[in-house]
Amino acid sequence: MRRWLRPLILLWQEVILLLQDNQRFLQLLSQIEGIATRVLAIGMLLVVIVAIIDLGRILTVELFSPPLGQFSLELVKIFGLFLNVLVALEILENITAYLKTHVSSQIVELVIVTSLIAIARKIIILDIGQPETVAKLLGLAIAILALSASYWIVRRLNYRRRP
Repeated sequence: MRRWLRPLILLWQEVILLLQDNQRFLQLLSQIEGIATRVLAIGMLLVVIVAIIDLGRILTVELFSPPLGQFSLELVKIFGLFLNVLVALEILENITAYLKTHVSSQIVELVIVTSLIAIARKIIILDIGQPETVAKLLGLAIAILALSASYWIVRRLNYRRRP
């Protein structure tokens, strides 16, 4: 029974030492954060690849099924698929930017641009025939104004900080 207890006690002592030394603890957190970010980047890369393959499959089926050269899907849905891939690429860019630099103002700028692209996608695929469309459009317009103002502020601050 003591055999399994000794490694646990040693591990616990190591954890206590780690928690007492701020520098070592911060290094451990940074390493864990780096690993998590890399895992997210690989996952997002897989999502992008699958989305591109799916988009290619849908376009091929739509182009080569009768009547040839015409889309049975609405063009709006096809644009939505393209924008899905674009948003996924932007998210991947956000993750890689975070890996490259930990400058939060640059990352915030990328996140705002990604959000604007996602809202543009939502507007493009919005179903005009639905009764709640006006309320959705108003909400999206407010979000665009807020994000645009945020982007302008962050961009201006980033420009001032550059040497």
